[in-house]
Amino acid sequence: MARSVWKGPFVEERLIKKIEKIKNDPNRKPIKTWSRKSTILPDFIGLSFLVHNGKKFIPITISEDMVGHKLGEFSPSRQFFGHTPADKKAKAEETTVAKKDEKK
Repeated sequence: MARSVWKGPFVEERLIKKIEKIKNDPNRKPIKTWSRKSTILPDFIGLSFLVHNGKKFIPITISEDMVGHKLGEFSPSRQFFGHTPADKKAKAEETTVAKKDEKK
């Protein structure tokens, strides 16, 4: 269920304080955060974040298209390593059986 409109978007207070502090700083370093559930606001455009994905920090630069989404959407926490070798072996057997049937 979506968040109610009268509450407004959720952004962690510590994150807002960090952003206000960095807006005045000429040497902008990326903001390191674990708050994947925070919504991206228009104030964040042009800022760099390091969003934690559970293992490491993923660098993200905020653009206009990202406004309204969550920070966690841009740092995937799961990585697909491919199917198991057993699946590849089964597929290879299917193709050899199909080739034998064609020859008959």
